[in-house]
Amino acid sequence: MAKQNDSKSTEGFATRAIHSSRDYVSDTGTVSPPLWLTSTFEYGNPNGFDYTRSGNPNFNLLDATIASLESAEFSTVFGSGVSAITAVVSTLSSGDVVVAEENIYGCTFRLFAQVFAKFGVEIRYLDFTDPASLAAIAEHDPTLVWIESPTNPNLKIIDIAAVADATHAAGSTLIVDNTFASSYLQRPLEHGADLSLVSLTKYTNGHSDALVGAVCTRSEEWHEKMVFAQKALGLQPSPMDCWLTLRGAKTEAIRMERHCSNALGLAEWLEAESGATTVRYPFLPSHPQHDIAKKQMSGGSGIVTVDFGRSLEDTLHLVESLNYFPKAESLGGIESLCCHPASMTHAAVPKETREAVGITDSLVRFSVGIETLEDLIGDVKAAL
Repeated sequence: MAKQNDSKSTEGFATRAIHSSRDYVSDTGTVSPPLWLTSTFEYGNPNGFDYTRSGNPNFNLLDATIASLESAEFSTVFGSGVSAITAVVSTLSSGDVVVAEENIYGCTFRLFAQVFAKFGVEIRYLDFTDPASLAAIAEHDPTLVWIESPTNPNLKIIDIAAVADATHAAGSTLIVDNTFASSYLQRPLEHGADLSLVSLTKYTNGHSDALVGAVCTRSEEWHEKMVFAQKALGLQPSPMDCWLTLRGAKTEAIRMERHCSNALGLAEWLEAESGATTVRYPFLPSHPQHDIAKKQMSGGSGIVTVDFGRSLEDTLHLVESLNYFPKAESLGGIESLCCHPASMTHAAVPKETREAVGITDSLVRFSVGIETLEDLIGDVKAAL
């Protein structure tokens, strides 16, 4: 049976990604894990499976790998990143307060504002790049502190260790959405976070063909809560999506190296040649939190966010003129994509709230793939 991680492995990331999932091989000796497309299992089987909503070998194999890659003791996989978010928020009670980074993912904002607010869960927003926010955590007496780093789409870098210290001093729990960084470049639990949430749909899968999310932790209590939510709320992934994501994870290390080099190259060109108002990429020296990014990330990841300082009409025309950057939500696949956050990922956020945190009508988010860099730069140059 696949086991969760003891978080003490000294093997390299790529080695663990490739070898952590070889289990349930039975007497076949299979090197690539099979796919268990079954809704139910015969009662009394040696591994204790009964119904796929509450467990499947493909879930366990992916859990074991992600726990290892995230330096966690436990991982619980879900049907999507938003399913993973839902699982965590479902542990809250009426009257609980969540303190969150103000530049939060649009779907997380919508979930709190339009779903869980009806059940009495309150969310309060802080700018976690402001040192004063750390002292403010205790004033709100939060049940959870919720951050992303880098944030979506402004790529703010939050000092995870500093927030973790302040969160724990306030008697609270810190969750970090690690999706934009990826497990390869950043492991929040190593910086003191209690929970690391990852949309495995993105860089872990890497091929834009599956939906899976995960919550990773070193706490047995939180792990039990996540397993309960997976089963009780029906948040489980499909075996096929787990199988595809596990296959993708085996090449995550080599893909992330290319994402990082391409994104940095594009960001440098945009900053020097495009005439943009601002170019944000964590490993550009001009990034406001560049030093923090270098401290807690091993690479800048594959997202570049640019404010071109143009009208809404001109910005949308620019986005639609690109050839190698299809206009699409999501990110982290081998193919490049572009997104206009104000009309796409963050359309659920009120305009005044968006603009207050820097999501203007002229902001464009590039998810930089692993194509030839010169072709990507040429495409943006032609569109401009």
